Amino acid sequence: MRLGGEKTVRAILLAMALSAVGSLLLIAVFIFKEGVPFILRVGPRVFLFSAAWDPGTGRFGIYPMIVASVWVTLGAMLVGAPLGIAGAIFLTEFVPRTVLRVVKPTIELLAGIPSVVYGFIGVMVLAPWIRTQWGGPGLSLLAGALILGVMILPTVISISVDAINSVPRSYHEGALALGATRWQSMHMVVLKAARSGIVASVILAMGRAIGETMAVIMVAGNAVKLPHSPLDSVRTLTANIALEMGYATGLHRQALFATGVVLFLIIMLLNATAMAVMKQRARGA
Repeated sequence: MRLGGEKTVRAILLAMALSAVGSLLLIAVFIFKEGVPFILRVGPRVFLFSAAWDPGTGRFGIYPMIVASVWVTLGAMLVGAPLGIAGAIFLTEFVPRTVLRVVKPTIELLAGIPSVVYGFIGVMVLAPWIRTQWGGPGLSLLAGALILGVMILPTVISISVDAINSVPRSYHEGALALGATRWQSMHMVVLKAARSGIVASVILAMGRAIGETMAVIMVAGNAVKLPHSPLDSVRTLTANIALEMGYATGLHRQALFATGVVLFLIIMLLNATAMAVMKQRARGA
C-alpha cells in the first residue's frame, strides 16, 4: 500500500515538473515562431544594426534600443556589483552570525518588492535630483542605471554570501596563522576560493537588469535614439515591447516579437554562462 502511494506521489510530481517545463517550451516556441520569420524577412543586419525605428513607415531597426539596454545594464552593474560584493564581505566577515541570520533573509525579501515601487521612487526622487544637479530631462540612462543597480543588490549579496560561506573556514584561519591580516586573508584567499560563485551572482544579476521592464519605462525617458550622454533619455528593448505591444498589428507586432527573440537569446546566454561558472565551482570544490 505504501509503495503504491509513493508511486502516485512520484507520478504527480513528475507531471507537475513536466508541465512547468512544457509551459516554458511552449512560450519559447511561440516567441520564435512569431519573431524569427520577421527577422529573416527584413534581414538580421537591418533589424539589429539599423538606427531607424518607425513602424508607421515600415522601418524596424532596434540598434538604438540594443545600445540603450547594454549601457543601462552596464551602468547598473557598475553600481550594483561592487556594492553587492562589498556588502557580502561585510556580512560574512564583520557581522556576528546571529545578525547575519536576520539580515540576509531581510535582504532577500527586498527582491520581492514590485519594480513599480522602485520606478516610482526614481520618478519622484532620483530624476528631479539628477535634473537639478546635472541638467537634462532627469528621466535618463543614468536614472535607469542607478535604479537597476539598487534592484540587483539582493541578488548579488545573497548569492555572494552563500559563495563566501561555502569556503572552508580553515582557509581563512590558515591565512591568519601564516601572518596575514584579516583583510589580506579575505582578499587573497577567501574571495579567490569563492570567485566562481561571486561571478555567477553578477551574471545572474545582469540577466535580471537587462530583462527589467516597469522601472526602466518609468525612469529612462523612452526616447528612441542613440545615447551620447548618461543624461540622455533612452528606450530599452523591454520598454519598447511593453510600450507598443498594446496597439501593434501586422509587421509591427511581428517586429516586437522579434525583439523578444533577441532578448530571449541574450538572457539565455547569460544564464548559460552563470550555470557554466557554477558547475566549474562545483568541480573545483
